[in-house]
Amino acid sequence: MIRNVQIEDAQELLDIYNYYVVNTVVTFDLEPLSLDAFKEKITTVSADYPFIVYEENSEILGYAYGSKFRPKPAYNNTVESTVYLKLGLQGKQIGSKLYHELLFLLKQKNVHVVLGVLTLPNEASVKLHEKFGFKEVAHLKEVGLKFGKWQDVGFWQLTF
Repeated sequence: MIRNVQIEDAQELLDIYNYYVVNTVVTFDLEPLSLDAFKEKITTVSADYPFIVYEENSEILGYAYGSKFRPKPAYNNTVESTVYLKLGLQGKQIGSKLYHELLFLLKQKNVHVVLGVLTLPNEASVKLHEKFGFKEVAHLKEVGLKFGKWQDVGFWQLTF
């Protein structure tokens, strides 16, 4: 079931997210977030944008949200999308179900552009974005330093 996030979900979502912080380059956070910081993120993001979770048998298996792209007001109709899945659940269509619902909700809010910002290489994420009609519009070389290695970032864009 896909539903709106609740503040009580914070610990489960944080556990999913912090795995990626500590073990991967898909996020550029370098240190695990605290529960208070993640609760603040949920509150801030969900005040203005859709923030949804995928739950099965009372367990959260993934989540997705839209967030502000940049602070200048001319960007107000451009949103960055985020999707995270619990480790080992990739390839089970959970990300696709979350993305489908997130894009529907963003369209309802009259968002004009959705940006997926991906650390590259990341074949699974590229495939997910392109499945929904996103097109690669930028490839930034060596813009993030994580685990002692420079990382590339790609921007995928969907325009409604």
